[in-house]
Amino acid sequence: MMSRPSVHPVDAPSLTNDAAAAMPRVRMKDFQGMGGTLGGLLLRLCQFGFAVVSLCVMATTSDFPSVTAFSYLVAAVSLQSLWSLLLAIADIYALLVRRSFRNPGLVSFFTIGDAITSTLTFAAACASAGITVLIGNDLDRCSVNHCKRFMSATAMAFLSWFAVSPSFFLNFWSLASQ
Repeated sequence: MMSRPSVHPVDAPSLTNDAAAAMPRVRMKDFQGMGGTLGGLLLRLCQFGFAVVSLCVMATTSDFPSVTAFSYLVAAVSLQSLWSLLLAIADIYALLVRRSFRNPGLVSFFTIGDAITSTLTFAAACASAGITVLIGNDLDRCSVNHCKRFMSATAMAFLSWFAVSPSFFLNFWSLASQ
């Protein structure tokens, strides 16, 4: 009677580039708010809604073209509304075909687009807020201007920017994890 070993030696895989390339990559789970998810679609619809309300409120005033910051706000939220609408359509398509956005080129395009539009919207909202404070508080000229409308349009632009920020960060995170 000979005893046999209960543990047999196992060859460890070599850690060369070939072995690392053969291992499957672990993909990040889709979080709500990323492109191609229901949360992402809701964020895009919020961005679009706030931007359109800001645009409509500012466009209904007769004297917004006289101030450069207000014209800049109209241009920025126009771009934001178009961008958000196009990406909402892309999210609807992704939900209908039950796919998520995994292409690194597409995700980087969305990330760069979100960064540009959010920066423009934030800068325009800040400039408009500064002019609104100047007109309302410093010059005390709200009786001859549309201060309430200017404030409402500026607030909607800030809300649109708040809705863009999670989309940007989740797209950037998805891009960084690939």
